[in-house]
Amino acid sequence: MQLQDILYSQGFGTRRVCAGLVQQGYVEVRPDGAASFSLEKDAAALCDEEGLTLRVQGVEWPYQAKAYVVLHKPAGTECSQKPSTYPSIYTLLPAPLRQRPSKTAVVGVQAVGRLDQDTTGLLLLSDDGQFIHRMSSPKKHVPKVYEVTTKHPLDAQQIDRLLAGVVLDDDPKPVKAAECDQKGDRLLALTLTEGKYHQVKRMLAAVGNRVESLHRSRIGGLALPPDLLPGQWRWLGADELALLR
Repeated sequence: MQLQDILYSQGFGTRRVCAGLVQQGYVEVRPDGAASFSLEKDAAALCDEEGLTLRVQGVEWPYQAKAYVVLHKPAGTECSQKPSTYPSIYTLLPAPLRQRPSKTAVVGVQAVGRLDQDTTGLLLLSDDGQFIHRMSSPKKHVPKVYEVTTKHPLDAQQIDRLLAGVVLDDDPKPVKAAECDQKGDRLLALTLTEGKYHQVKRMLAAVGNRVESLHRSRIGGLALPPDLLPGQWRWLGADELALLR
């Protein structure tokens, strides 16, 4: 693939912009197995994208045919491209992830489901539509674990009701937790396999309690990396993707 096309596929701008980056000496390449980077000024130079690492304006960028990233969502952010009140989580990502082209438009990565503005924790983002559907569809029953701090002490009756199922105001079909692991007087690890609007908050309200704080710690077999601080992101490795698949 031509270097300018590789840069375009990664979200570094239009093909003309990408060609300009190369011609102006802003792009270095390190093929798979190479020990060091080399400057490349020919935008039409052919490169094997497999295992290729780019360095664009001093920033290293591993070639990714599809983007799969994990973000530690901080409180006070919205999972929307057009936030209404709080900053968008997309502002925490570098421009190439926000500008990755699809078949019809430049849309970048998308959040795999949404977390409320005050909810923190594990958020996946990708530009792979099939992956997004598989991870977010309620029919796939992907378990998601939430660490819940409640306003009032939890009791056995509340736990039993969450496991048995509660009726939310807009859905006559009861929704229930897959698991409820009480960690403390007001701390609960709640596992859900479907995602409804404000589901955790509404389920706790339905059993007579209230959510004070909410943190998603796990999706499927993937736990939030302990070294990933709020607001930070990183690529998912093949082993981590395997945990999700």
